[in-house]
Amino acid sequence: MATFISLVTYTDQGIKAIKDAPKRVDGVRLLAKKLGGELGELYLTMGGYDIVAFSEFPDAEAAAKFTLTLNSLGNVRTTTLRAFPEDQFRDIVGGLP
Repeated sequence: MATFISLVTYTDQGIKAIKDAPKRVDGVRLLAKKLGGELGELYLTMGGYDIVAFSEFPDAEAAAKFTLTLNSLGNVRTTTLRAFPEDQFRDIVGGLP
């Protein structure tokens, strides 16, 4: 499974209905499972982003479907990063020419 980190900001629509956000997170967890992935830890943050979320998907295509679907609902906008754990980082750097 590939790891992804999503930096999330609420849209005007999302912040107006902020009290519904925990219920929406439950729906997002179900969406991830439907696409073969899993939404892991999620943090409410202060600063440039409202939420930081960790997820795993079998591939980048599944992750793209997840983020596109999530963004299309109109409550949040995401910036999603592919993350490599330390062991993969070491393999990648070790394989450099």
